[in-house]
Amino acid sequence: MMLQLILLLLVAGVVAWQAERFSSTLPRWVTVVAVLLALLMLIANLGGIPAERFTLVSYPGEPQGWLMYSQHAWIPRFGISLEFGMDGLSLLLLLLTLGLGLVAVVSSWDEIEFKPGLFQANLLWTLAGVAGVFLALDLFLFFLFWEVMLIPMYLLIAIWGHEKRAYAAMKFFIFTQVSGLLMLLSIVVLAFQGAGEDGISFSYSDLLASAPTGRAGMLTMLGFFIAFTVKLPGFPFHTWLPDAHTQAPTAGSVLLAGILLKTGAYGLLRFCIPLFPEASMQFAPVAMGLGVLGIVYGAILAFAQSDFKRLVAYSSVSHMGFVLLGLYAWNSLALQGAIMQMVAHGVSTAALFMMAGALQHRLHTRDMFRMGGLWQQAPRMGACAMFFAVASLGLPGMGNFVAEFLVLAGLFAVSPWMTAAAALGLITAAVYSLWMMQQAFQGRPDNNREMADFGVREMSAMLVMMAVLLGLGLYPQPLFDLTQPVLEGLLPRMSEPMSALPRLLSEVSP
Repeated sequence: MMLQLILLLLVAGVVAWQAERFSSTLPRWVTVVAVLLALLMLIANLGGIPAERFTLVSYPGEPQGWLMYSQHAWIPRFGISLEFGMDGLSLLLLLLTLGLGLVAVVSSWDEIEFKPGLFQANLLWTLAGVAGVFLALDLFLFFLFWEVMLIPMYLLIAIWGHEKRAYAAMKFFIFTQVSGLLMLLSIVVLAFQGAGEDGISFSYSDLLASAPTGRAGMLTMLGFFIAFTVKLPGFPFHTWLPDAHTQAPTAGSVLLAGILLKTGAYGLLRFCIPLFPEASMQFAPVAMGLGVLGIVYGAILAFAQSDFKRLVAYSSVSHMGFVLLGLYAWNSLALQGAIMQMVAHGVSTAALFMMAGALQHRLHTRDMFRMGGLWQQAPRMGACAMFFAVASLGLPGMGNFVAEFLVLAGLFAVSPWMTAAAALGLITAAVYSLWMMQQAFQGRPDNNREMADFGVREMSAMLVMMAVLLGLGLYPQPLFDLTQPVLEGLLPRMSEPMSALPRLLSEVSP
């Protein structure tokens, strides 16, 4: 099923591309139908899995621990296979990918006039690449999908972006491509390091016990860490993100914020830390320090922006710092918080970028100083913006609050002083989120300005995302139940190396 789902999205992209010959509106309907079919295919196959399988501990490297698993020979001479696996974590992120794929289509419904078929094709190919990243267990195959998702996103920015789209697209591509090549080098080193009598293998299960140690292990791990942290993005590798978000079309921003950034966090959790437990433990103080710096630095720069999309982009740098902290604190509370942050941030920030794109499409500006009083002229947009702004700042009752609270609670057991520093992000998030609302939606309206409010299609997408955030905030237990077996399989692998982490952090504490 997993390979068929990816092929469905790839083939649907070709169909959408050719559909523009018949009608300019047909490609987007092809995209909607394809994503809905992928969702139905996924749900139908989940229905055939016994309920007790969802509660079994999923130990990495054991095929029987996956909800779905398949392996087919591809290039046996080099130990490369079409190996896919889905557990609770990858299922959750796959649902997020397909759900936000529909939101991306809705957000760009009336925006794209130039080559709409090619636009929808690149959107579907991006979804296919991301789905492959979340499902691939062969590291060569994982790298292939990692690169596949970059090319259509580059085209979305370069062709349908705004005034500085060429610069932003090239910067995005250079950052992600160079870091991806570092990861490829590390994958090759890891595969040859673990080569046995049967030759080399790129299978995740075979490589788990073959990581090099010492300086070689640290350098190999850094290849993975840099590639994933660039995509996260973490400080100081974040500089491509504000430009890409600002210049991308609305659908591109939704996909970037909602799902592409999550591939970096997923890579750290699935591959980087479990493959290199000792090197990850030694590097954890540095990684967590970068997380704290990202939280504070991103929040300060967000407050300094007058461009609506650029403000939301820098807020993503700040919020994803919590993910980096949660992953390297490496206890159950912090990891659950990091996963919750991946989902909640994906939904809330995608909604804010959809809002920013709608404003730019109507007002032809992203400058908040040229807005003001929009709530009176578009009350539905104002209410939606307020909801997602307070969700983003971590209001209790929303999924974002649960995520950041769990990260801080788990981090406190490891490093109280880092917890105190990271908690500044909760204060600064309130400052820039409410300032954004004040500048754009409060104040005196321009009586000479006419602006259409959200219609049924846009409000439907907004209400669904509101319901998801409220559900995650008021009843997060289903998400915890889905991902806890995955964490129980990963935690023992790192328990012994990470036991030294509080001592290491105490040595570098002020």
